[in-house]
Amino acid sequence: MSGIGAYKQRMVGPEQALPGRSSEMPLTDRHHVHGRPLKTAAGEGLEVAQFGMGCFWGVERLFWTLPGVLTTAVGYAGGYTPNPTYEEVCTGETGHLEVVRVVFDPKVISYAELLKAFWESHDPTQGMRQGNDLGTQYRSAIHATTEAQFEAAKASAKAFEAALAEKGLSAPISTEIVFPAPEFYYAEDMHQQYLSKNPNGYCGLKGTGVSCPISY
Repeated sequence: MSGIGAYKQRMVGPEQALPGRSSEMPLTDRHHVHGRPLKTAAGEGLEVAQFGMGCFWGVERLFWTLPGVLTTAVGYAGGYTPNPTYEEVCTGETGHLEVVRVVFDPKVISYAELLKAFWESHDPTQGMRQGNDLGTQYRSAIHATTEAQFEAAKASAKAFEAALAEKGLSAPISTEIVFPAPEFYYAEDMHQQYLSKNPNGYCGLKGTGVSCPISY
């Protein structure tokens, strides 16, 4: 059963989640913008970060433009259905949200700078939505891949919540901050670097206008 409206803003339980599949989605392991592999791993000085900020098309473009980001990919994480399709995630019956996987060089760009871009580029107080995009797939999330990322993310959330309150925005931050990061399932080719392939495509990113007071 596909849900709309309020139904899609309710988290599905593991027993009710769609079964998914054992095989991964076919993927062209080449970034449409710069040609580097999407599946670049951490190690040799590189780290991986994962963020959910609503529709992943605009979120991925935000991060691939930052100096020090080696590669990006979109996918699904935080739910129960293995190797879901986009259509399945859109039903609200997988528990997953739309996530961007960011591989970065911390000698060039710090995790704090990524966090600043994260907080300032969406509204983390909206729960199971982002603007007009309604559903559990659009919830705000930080999936930390190291304990240091986890601690930094929690501290940044407190700092940004205080900054929001100073500007009269008293709604609590609803961002999920999780460690260890849940399994990431790569999305279908058509969604990878979508706004590079479709420059006039939809981008739902919209921040609150509040600056995040993170020191580098």
